[in-house]
Amino acid sequence: MQRKIIHIDMDAFFASVEQRDFPELRGKPVVVGGSSERGVIAAASYEARQFGVRSAMSSKVALRRCPHLIFQKHRFEVYKEVSRQIREIFYEYTDLVEPLSLDEAFLDVTENKKGIDSATQVAREIKQRIFETTQLTASAGVSVNKFLAKVASDQRKPNGMFIIKPGGVRLFIEQLPIEKFFGVGKKTAEKMHQLDIHKGKDLLRYDLPRLVQYFGKAGQYFYHIARGIDERPVRPHRERKSVGIENTFSKDLVDQQQIQTEINRLKAGLQQRVSKSGKQGKTLTLKVKFDNFEQITRSKTIDEWITEKLLNTLSADLVREAPLNRPIRLLGLSISNFKEEAAVEALQLKIDFKDY
Repeated sequence: MQRKIIHIDMDAFFASVEQRDFPELRGKPVVVGGSSERGVIAAASYEARQFGVRSAMSSKVALRRCPHLIFQKHRFEVYKEVSRQIREIFYEYTDLVEPLSLDEAFLDVTENKKGIDSATQVAREIKQRIFETTQLTASAGVSVNKFLAKVASDQRKPNGMFIIKPGGVRLFIEQLPIEKFFGVGKKTAEKMHQLDIHKGKDLLRYDLPRLVQYFGKAGQYFYHIARGIDERPVRPHRERKSVGIENTFSKDLVDQQQIQTEINRLKAGLQQRVSKSGKQGKTLTLKVKFDNFEQITRSKTIDEWITEKLLNTLSADLVREAPLNRPIRLLGLSISNFKEEAAVEALQLKIDFKDY
């Protein structure tokens, strides 16, 4: 049986909730979080995005791009309550709901509770129900697997819907810019460009051994998605035990200034991802892989929830304590030891290619 998968993605979720609850913010460039000079933007309204303001951007850069930017403090309890309302709508249609964060989820509606044959109709109804319940808009992608549904949901944002039918999969993928492939980050895209891979049709020229040669395990994933193949099931009730981010460097880090620069980037990305996940944790872990592939971790656990300020302090402590005296191939930061009552499903922060 052909699967029917929907990906629902709320539009500028945190910022949209703020604009809904405070009418004076509507139509204005609003960001959530990052009010301090060293702060990081957790979410940006579409009005702010017109100035080039994005999530994970530093407040300093954001203000340079949009001097009249309006900063709003996080209201996680409100966001979690709205997320709960949205999930209740999902469960009216199917129990096969896989949350990725507070504001997005996969739904398998192949066999749904309302007996609706058309996945497009289900997506349309869900979008309408979300708006009626929360006064917020969502974008939807509909297709035959998770990869295609995820990519489809990004095609017509905000408040849009895009369907990739089985007969149109190949043509869609052939024309899709490689940067739009879910799982292809900036560095991977740059490497693909060096290999003259710019669209899906270019990726199709490479066989499996060559892709594995160039990209390791991820090459298997790229080989299959270029052909529209993604057999991963929608997994309900998945709960991650940590939220993290890591980076493998094209050139090993050899001095403290390089290390600190990369740590700052990781902190910015981690803060944005923790904000989006809606989780709070008490343990910060630093992961280091050296040029000889030896790996170490260092962790600190505190008695309070890790805020942005504490993240800066704890990460500095971990860097000082770790023996960073050899060339470094990889750095990572993660937060764990989550608050029990806030156990919502966390964002899938990085592609675990074992799942593909």
